[in-house]
Amino acid sequence: MTERGGPKPLKDLENRLRAARAEQDKGKTSSKSKDDGSQPGSGLGLAFRVTADIVAALVVGIVIGVLLDRWLGTTPWLLIVFFIFGGAAGVLNVFRTMEGYGYAAGYRKTEAPPEGDAEEDKRN
Repeated sequence: MTERGGPKPLKDLENRLRAARAEQDKGKTSSKSKDDGSQPGSGLGLAFRVTADIVAALVVGIVIGVLLDRWLGTTPWLLIVFFIFGGAAGVLNVFRTMEGYGYAAGYRKTEAPPEGDAEEDKRN
């Protein structure tokens, strides 16, 4: 039993990969090269994401606090408590977002020594 139209042999895998990469590169050059904040990972996109994280967490905290205060009659104590929880949740979300970008607290990129210094160390 032979398969018709089965998988292509591995021999031309490299050729297919080259063709796919060339097509992908062609698509990148035809798109906008200007950094207007619409690309994922851009500075403006990151700023909007951080702002949205903080504002959304605060709004959710305030809404929960107001609703619980009305239901339990503890005005304004639960509003204050959930405002603080919302702010903490927003800061935690921002911290998690920054970890993904490598901007977390305590993160340092190691710099490679200049090429001249490395050659001098080898000689000595």
